[in-house]
Amino acid sequence: MSELVTGDAVVLGLRTARLPSRALALVIDLVLVWTVYLAVSITLLVATSSLDDAAQAAITVAMFLLVLVGAPIAVETLSHGRSLGKLACGLRVVRDDGGPIRFRHALVRGAIGVVEILMTFGTVACIASLVSARGRRIGDVFAGTLVVRERVPAGRVSAVPLPPPWLIGRFAQLDLSAVPDGLWLAIRQYLTRMGQLDAAVGGAMAERLAGDLARATGVRVPPDVPPAAYLAAVVNERQAREARRVFGESAPGGAAYGPHAAVPGGLPARTVPSASHRGMPTAPGPAVATTPPAPPAGPDGALPGVAEARDPAPRTPRGTGFAPPA
Repeated sequence: MSELVTGDAVVLGLRTARLPSRALALVIDLVLVWTVYLAVSITLLVATSSLDDAAQAAITVAMFLLVLVGAPIAVETLSHGRSLGKLACGLRVVRDDGGPIRFRHALVRGAIGVVEILMTFGTVACIASLVSARGRRIGDVFAGTLVVRERVPAGRVSAVPLPPPWLIGRFAQLDLSAVPDGLWLAIRQYLTRMGQLDAAVGGAMAERLAGDLARATGVRVPPDVPPAAYLAAVVNERQAREARRVFGESAPGGAAYGPHAAVPGGLPARTVPSASHRGMPTAPGPAVATTPPAPPAGPDGALPGVAEARDPAPRTPRGTGFAPPA
């Protein structure tokens, strides 16, 4: 198995696909695509038999581009990296940072795949996948993508831990556009393996990654948030934005990636954690559920700063025997 390792020797939780599984998925895809291509081509040739040779050649080229090139690109874009062959073999195409691919990634992979797969019968793709330490073909290198295994044993999966419930949605206004993909990858690697690190080493690594993330976003890390919890909360917010971008407004927000739903009718009471949340180091101290204290009541029992309901009619001033004009 090929594992992705950062400069801090933290192993990434994604498991890259190797050549045998990728070759089997490619064979399944090619059989389906060529079957559709031959069936459509024969049907069109019979339907356009009365046309001249130039028109038939144009139709053949158009069918080649639409079925053998355009169809795989459309399938990978709409399925977010899962073609029929990859779905059968438990594989998926993702970005280098683990996120879902978009149209431009599928377009680059499909365009280069014409040369390294269709025109050379997959020879170039097989050689490139064997040479690459991460099993990538040339199209993956230029597109910035990676083919990973989705179906792995449950006991061997390392997932990104959820942030504490009081941090979900706190960084909804944070600008994440300037954060480089390499930093996202390092943060994901740390979060998936921080439970296996020494406490001192893991704490120093979390502070360094949190500082890099704060410099990229231009907003300092809140002093009351531990670095590891800050990293998990920002990654959770990024995943929520990716889900809304992919699935539209029907996708839930940041709380969708945690079991803590928002409390209807106002803000929930904040809980200051004393123990770690799924291995998350937090500040020491007992867990205390706090709510904002109510302001002291005035001499007449009314809360300060709250306007009383008054009669819209003007009140008659004391000590005078007439009412002011309307």
